[in-house]
Order: sequence, then structure tokens, then C-alpha cells
Amino acid sequence: MQKSDILIIGGGIAGLAAALTASKFGNVTIITKSKIGDTATQKAQGGIAAAIDEKFDSTQYHFEDTIEAGAGLCDEEAVRILVNEGVTRVKELIEMGAQFDKAETEGGGKFSLTLEGAHKRRRILHAGDATGKEIEKTLAYEVMKQDNISVHPQTLGIDLLIIDNNCAGAKALDLKTNKIETYLAKATILATGGMCQIYLYTTNPKVATGDGIAMAYRAGAQIVDMEFIQFHPTSLLQLKQFEDIIALPQFLISEAVRGEGGILLNIKGERFMEKYHNQCELAPRDIVARAIFDEIKKTKTNYVNLQLSQIGADKIKRRFPVIYKTCMERGLDITKDNIPVAPAAHYAMGGIKTDTNGRTNIESLFAAGECSSLGIHGANRLASNSLLDGLVFGHRSALKASEKIKNKLLSPRVNEEQNRNAFFTDEEIHQFTLAIKINMWQKVGILRSGNDLKDALDKIKNIEDKMAFTPSTKQEIETKNMAQVAALICCGAIDRQESRGAHYRTDFPQRNDKNWKKHLTYNIMDKK
Repeated sequence: MQKSDILIIGGGIAGLAAALTASKFGNVTIITKSKIGDTATQKAQGGIAAAIDEKFDSTQYHFEDTIEAGAGLCDEEAVRILVNEGVTRVKELIEMGAQFDKAETEGGGKFSLTLEGAHKRRRILHAGDATGKEIEKTLAYEVMKQDNISVHPQTLGIDLLIIDNNCAGAKALDLKTNKIETYLAKATILATGGMCQIYLYTTNPKVATGDGIAMAYRAGAQIVDMEFIQFHPTSLLQLKQFEDIIALPQFLISEAVRGEGGILLNIKGERFMEKYHNQCELAPRDIVARAIFDEIKKTKTNYVNLQLSQIGADKIKRRFPVIYKTCMERGLDITKDNIPVAPAAHYAMGGIKTDTNGRTNIESLFAAGECSSLGIHGANRLASNSLLDGLVFGHRSALKASEKIKNKLLSPRVNEEQNRNAFFTDEEIHQFTLAIKINMWQKVGILRSGNDLKDALDKIKNIEDKMAFTPSTKQEIETKNMAQVAALICCGAIDRQESRGAHYRTDFPQRNDKNWKKHLTYNIMDKK
């Protein structure tokens, strides 16, 4: 039994930022399913948005762009906090040693800022095309220096421990020993990242199976805005055989490529984005993704091309070294060759409902980063706001959680028996997982309709019912979680009878502010 003041579940930007802040007040335990660094943060290419250039930009401009991208569902207070405190948090990162690219024309003194979709100003700080890796490395180095932060890798959260609506910690599976461990804490922060592994095609790492959201839901936390899943417009077309796709996340081609001048062409060689939006390739992500999807259908293929050659070979190699290297490994020289791209599930705007201090409706339970939802991103996240979200609200949740350190440590009775009433082989569990992914991609994807959504929900609920036992293996735990978050997405998408941001209903193609300018919240208690 492990005891600490603050328990943090997750090792990405939100979890690491929270740990550094919380360590100033008490002792901290981090548990993470894989290892520090194996997260969506580490794979983030484009950059982190912050209005640090006061001469050409402002937090007000950043606020306006975020609100506009969010399609009427952003919480203005949360967005104000994000853009204002974000500047301070980014400057702290730089002071820790994060190396962002400098502008060549400024003698190396100022940062090179790039442009991405739906931003009016250049405000994206980047480290080549491996920004997330640089940020995670910087934060992890600081975490490892703190004597009062204990890190437990290869540890998968199973369920939260709740006493009278008060979170006392969590049960977790030690993947090294396959034993259940109990982690008690005066406050718990969920920072488990996203859930887009529930889709057949996704840019997310294999660990992104919605664990924190499912744990919180089972514990009685409110879950909000699950229907809003962002599909990144440009992932490298996967050339592997179908059977391999389930284990091979799509390689993301950063939006910054289009920010630097990359253009989209259909297979006929025609530039098409001007038909869909006046910002062309730099339109909001949901519009670009649907435009690509439309062109793919019209041309009866499974991709469009992203052309970079006009950017110039030297700049491509310098600015996008990871993309250049990865494409070369797959036989593409992007200084000359077009990149075949297609949309893939990328980011969840919804999640565990919190206030601006990370608090949930369960006492002593907090959430930050992609697993949380406080209305920053509304119905459609502005590019490069995700890293900033984790940084700002990881910090804020830790500040508020640290107020619980003065409380007594609760000691719930933990039942470690595996009360099994169903048994499935690994292959059967694998087939459940694959069925979730296929149904979500085909029926709860970029374009949705009521009949498809209801059919998908029926199939996923059937899997959820089959998983209604106490799981004892990593695969069982993840599949149970995937089924629960997939069902929540289906419910939200069925209930929201309009099209808004990343949620597009072919049977309700118009935005309807009169009836649907609101958030949809779900709680497991509502089902009982």
C-alpha cells in the first residue's frame, strides 16, 4: 500500500506540470501506464501556442481565435485563464531549459513563431517538429530532480477509491508483476490523456484508451461534451496491411507544414481548399478534415496529397526533420514528392467535467489535460492549444489539490479479489477491441447520422455488457474502458441533433444555437 499527499495518474504534460507544482507543498506519487515520455505529449509535433510576441500579437487575439474555433461552446473564463496564464507558464518552461527554435533574422535572440489553422497571428513556439518531446524532456528532468516525487511506471490505474463521494486514491495493476497495488492520497489528479485509440485510424499512442475518463465515470464523476472528437486532417496514409493497423498509430503530418506554405491537392492535382473556406489550408481543423473527406469520396480514392516542395528543400529539412526522416524511411522524399494524407482521430474536446481549478464533482478528485473538459476548446480545439491546456491547468489543479494536504488520509477497505463471472480468451478480447474501433470509425467518425450512431451504440453496449466483470489484465482493463468511453461518445452524438464544430450530423447539417448552444453532461448515477 502506497501513501502520499498527492497522487497523479498520468505522465504527460499535465501530469508532469501538476507534479512539479504539487511537490512544492507535499510528497507526490505519479503512476503511469507505460513510462514517462510515452504519451501524446511526446508525439506533439506542431508546437505550443502563446502570445509571447507583444509587438505583433496579444492575449486578446489568442482569446478571440480560440473562441471562434470553439464554435460557440467555449467557456470564456477558462479561455481567458488559458491565454493569460499560458504566457507565464511557457516562460517558466523556457527558464527550465526548453529549447524552442530561434528566428534566424533576429540574431538568435527571438523565437521563431509559426502559423497554424485558425490563428490570426504567428504565435506557435516550436522545437523543429518535435516540440512535445522537448517539453516532456524538460519537465521530466525537473521531476526527476525532486526528492519528494515518486514515479511508478508500468502501472495501470484500475478504479478510483471513493468513500462518501470523496476520492481516497486508486487501485492499480503493476504491469511488471501483474499484482494489484493500492495508492492512497489526500487528493488525486487524473492526467491520463485522451481516448482516440477507440478509433481504427488515430494519431494517438497505444496508451490513449480513455482510462481516466472511464475510471472517473465509474466513480460517479460528471462527463461532458464527449461527442466532440477532433479528426486531424493530415496523417500519413498507412500502407501496412489491415491486420497491422490496430497496433500501428497513424503518423501525424503537422499542421505547421501547412502553416509554412504546404498545400493540399486531390489526386487530379487540383488545389481544392479554396472551395471550402476563405482561409484555404489554414481553415479550422474540422473544416479541412471534412473537405479532405469530401475530396476523397469525389475522387474515389483513400487520400489526398500534401505538397511541400514549394517551401524549399533546406527549410523543409531544417524545420521538419522528424517528418522528413520518417517519410524518407517510407520511400518519400518530401522535398520533391507529395505526401499522401487522410484524416485520423486525434483529440477529444470532451472528458471529465471540471472547474477552472481542475475540481470535479467528487471531493478530492481533480483532472487536467486532455482527459478533462472545462470548456476551453468548445466544439473544436484551436491548433496548438492542447499543450498549453495541459501546462496551465496541470499547474492550477495541483495548486487547488495541494489545499487538501492538511486533511486526514482516508483508508478505504479495498477488495482485491477478482470476482470473475465471465472469461474470455485474449483473442476474444482483441476482437472486442477491433469491433469498437471499426464501429467508431465507420459510424461515429467525421460524418454521422442518427441511424448509424444508434447501430454503433447497440454494438458497443453489447461489448460493454460482456465486459461487466472485474478485469484482471491490461487488455481487459483497456477494453472495458474503451467500450465505456465509446458508448458515451455515441450517446452524446445521438443526443446532439445539430452540427457544430467537430460534430457533424448529415441528418442535422445546420448549427442550431437556439436548442443546442449548451453542453451535454452524463453521469453513471443517471443510468441507475
